[in-house]
Amino acid sequence: MKDSTVAVYVITGFLDGGKTTLIRDTFSMDYFNSGERTVLLQCEEGEEELDEAILKKLNCVIVPVENQEDLTHNFLKEVDQKYRPERVLIEYNGMWPMDIIRGLKLPRQWGLFQFIHTADGSTFEMYRNNMQSMVVDMVTEADMVLVNRCTSDMPLSGWKRSIRAVNRMCEIVFENERGEELEVEDILPYSLEGDHIDLSDEDYGIWYIDIQEHKERYLGKTITFKAQAMTSMRLPHGTFIPGRNAMTCCEEDIRFFGFLCKYDHCRSLRRGEWVTVTAEIRWEASKVYEDEGVVLYATSVEKTERPKDPLAYFR
Repeated sequence: MKDSTVAVYVITGFLDGGKTTLIRDTFSMDYFNSGERTVLLQCEEGEEELDEAILKKLNCVIVPVENQEDLTHNFLKEVDQKYRPERVLIEYNGMWPMDIIRGLKLPRQWGLFQFIHTADGSTFEMYRNNMQSMVVDMVTEADMVLVNRCTSDMPLSGWKRSIRAVNRMCEIVFENERGEELEVEDILPYSLEGDHIDLSDEDYGIWYIDIQEHKERYLGKTITFKAQAMTSMRLPHGTFIPGRNAMTCCEEDIRFFGFLCKYDHCRSLRRGEWVTVTAEIRWEASKVYEDEGVVLYATSVEKTERPKDPLAYFR
């Protein structure tokens, strides 16, 4: 948003996912209620309605966008010239491709400030299972993911890990039906009480996400797990990456998740072969990460059989 004076907020989610409710609640907050000229580009009209009298009081005007073909640079320029907004909200249609937003050229002085994805906890699992690629596409762009209408019996910790697998940097918030934020307990299927973790095949994905959020739980411990050995001449000398593939949105989108591992006998490994790794867990700077991250120091790497299910899961 460098040199931009008009903040643009993009709110995504499926119909009845809470987009309009979020906008209404946001308008009631002091920091968003100081009279700036606001334009709400409404690409989808939900079941919840905004009070026109309140909008007028808040100096906000709704501009409907009925077709995805209408959301263009020229259209936004017309909006800018007609209303001279100081702030713009885009209530995006969850069934429209995200590439429209990604490729949308904003008017001069407009700048993307925040990207929020909303979801209804009661339908989150259904959409994730049946429209996974669209969910992933929206979550990937989000600065915040807000899951509303949650209850304590929902697998919130698993959902949190799944979101983290797609977008490591976004803020994740769970709210109950009263709009109160819920504390999500990290329920792990393995014990952290001892100095060594013997990781089962089905728990690799859970460990991969948790260690990046809670490195303090793992530093100095050793771990044993089964993984594929990824070798490359581009990796630092004496290192390889043990990890697993995971399906992030569809069968065509398989990604490899692993951490850098230092091992004196890397040259004996064949790319893609399955190994059982025992290593000490450290947190160090590495060019591979362009920052700090998990670095494993292997004490043992033994060839093993391919597991029955080779994929990693984050639930």
